Amino acid sequence: MRMGPARIASPGADSDARAAFEADALEFVDSLYRTALRLTRVPSDAEDLVQDTYLKAFRAADTFRPGTNLRAWLFTILHNTARNRARDRSRDNVTVDSEVVDQAADTPQFAAAGRVDDPETLLLRNTMTPELKAAVDELPEAFRQAVWLRDVEEFSYAEIAEMLNVPLGTVMSRISRGRRMLFGRLQHLRPVNA
Repeated sequence: MRMGPARIASPGADSDARAAFEADALEFVDSLYRTALRLTRVPSDAEDLVQDTYLKAFRAADTFRPGTNLRAWLFTILHNTARNRARDRSRDNVTVDSEVVDQAADTPQFAAAGRVDDPETLLLRNTMTPELKAAVDELPEAFRQAVWLRDVEEFSYAEIAEMLNVPLGTVMSRISRGRRMLFGRLQHLRPVNA
């Protein structure tokens, strides 16, 4: 948002600029949700994460510099919020019921009976083969984040480095290694003649 004489001269300009900022920011809700779902793997947690991201972004709207990448700024907030939540959860006390653990160990890992599909699941089912989706989901978290942000969300390496708060070389390495892992997991699907 602009500061200075334009703000003094026109009191309505500030509210107009804020409304324009909010409208621009809300254009990225679907993209943020897809990434939040990849980070949390739970639709309700992803919705909460996106809501917190927008709450923080709207509260800090005056710190956003017009002319810079709003989408990258929002994704940075999203990743920082997810990282803070994960850190806070790791501090929570955990109680373990050994009977529940034993029952869970005997239950198939991917039992999906009665599960309601969320929008991302429907999109992925229609655009990603089951093998590709499973291969992406099996990637270690750091590689999955980097590959997802680059290949699905199409962020630049520099933007991803800023979002994940890691050096550019680390991002490049994670993407390269993540892609190699995906290739290895999907190699059996290639036709013999290809």
